Amino acid sequence: MILIAPSILSADFARIAEAVKVVEEAGADLIHVDIMDGHFVPNLTFGPQLVSSLKKKTRLPLDVHLMVDRPDAVIPWFLEAGADWISIHGEATGHLHREISVIREAGRKAGLALNPATPLHLLDDILEDLDYVLLMCVNPGRGSQKFIDASHQKIQRLRRRLREQNLATLLEIDGGVNLQNLEVLAKDGAQVFVAGNAIFNHPNPRQAVSLMKEIAGRVDAS
Repeated sequence: MILIAPSILSADFARIAEAVKVVEEAGADLIHVDIMDGHFVPNLTFGPQLVSSLKKKTRLPLDVHLMVDRPDAVIPWFLEAGADWISIHGEATGHLHREISVIREAGRKAGLALNPATPLHLLDDILEDLDYVLLMCVNPGRGSQKFIDASHQKIQRLRRRLREQNLATLLEIDGGVNLQNLEVLAKDGAQVFVAGNAIFNHPNPRQAVSLMKEIAGRVDAS
């Protein structure tokens, strides 16, 4: 199963609802919403109000990525706002089990995000409790960065581990995903693709999503 999750971080902020409608009609599977607090990462973006507004505009699940210090303080806000998937950073908290449990007990999908230099062994005692793992393939905080090549090996290692443990945990990747590398990344083992610049800065965002879905279909069929 391969899912395409356009990231609205790269959309025109004055026309977010329109951008979401375009990618939904093109066949996107999720809408990825990056929440940055200006502390865990240097940028500052959206809040729960946007998630609540988007919930009224799209039938697609909202994939909320919390790039924040103290995720425990804000998880309830985004649950109330209607987030369907919520990922927190392993580097930002010492209470992973507690925070993942809060998300899952609310009936939402819970994910753990790891920065490019964070080793996979951080997953050792939490992997079985996760619905998905989000591997960052760029350093978080801004869009339009170049894919870090070492991420290929990291994706492959995690895919092997999930197979060996017979886990249905989804493997999501974010950062530098584009039409040129999506097929290779899918063969590495990634399943959920967050793409911002490759979609919303494409001359035709609708076509970009359609092409990604076409590539995904080829990999699924192989």
